[in-house]
This record gives sequence, structure tokens and C-alpha cells, in this order.
Amino acid sequence: MNTVTVEWRHLDKEGRTCDRCAETGQGIAELVQCMQEECKPKGVAILFTETKVSEAEIGQSNLVLINGRPIEAVLPRTTASESPCCSCGELTGREESCRTLIRHGQIYEAIPREFIREAVCRVAGCC
Repeated sequence: MNTVTVEWRHLDKEGRTCDRCAETGQGIAELVQCMQEECKPKGVAILFTETKVSEAEIGQSNLVLINGRPIEAVLPRTTASESPCCSCGELTGREESCRTLIRHGQIYEAIPREFIREAVCRVAGCC
């Protein structure tokens, strides 16, 4: 069976994360559950891992990896950037920025489920 691992990295401060990371995380959890059922008959296992990062590693917050590759490396015409994140700032007590994706000229603060799905399908070759 072919295995595709989806890893979500996000800031964790005393069990809390920022709003955009929380939105990304909720989308991943729901998507992976659906894709596990959909892909299993095709011989593909979808695994999900969550990595909590500290304030010192905040540059990795809101990062999605597909088999260890950043999602922007899997999807065409997609780049990573960052923008100020008030929610991260509230958690850390200082001005912070959070990862974003830029695709088709639009900035995405939370990573859309359809991007994650497309990336998994590209790597799995089964969707």
C-alpha cells in the first residue's frame, strides 16, 4: 500500500494556536478523514501528523507538508509568504507574522482544503 503523510505544523502556546492555523487544522482533519476512506480502496493510505512548534519556531507555523515536502513545492504556481498575524501576536505578546500561501495571485492565510487535497492527489497519483 502506498502511504501519503500529511503533516501540519502550528504554533502551540499552552494548548492554543492562532486563528488562521486553527482554520487550517480543522480543514486538514476533516479532509484527511474523508480521503482515508476514499483512497483506501485504491491502495493508498493517508496518514496525518500534527507537529506543535514553539514561539522560537514560529516561522514554521501554518506549514503543511506532504510526504515531507512543503505544499507549495507540490502545487504549481504556489509560493509561501507571510503576513502579520494579530492572533499570533496575542498569543506571544509581540508582533508576529504567520505563513501564507500565494496561488493564482491570491493570498491565503488559512490553507484551503482543496489545495491540500490537490497536493495529496498529486503525490498519491490516485485521485
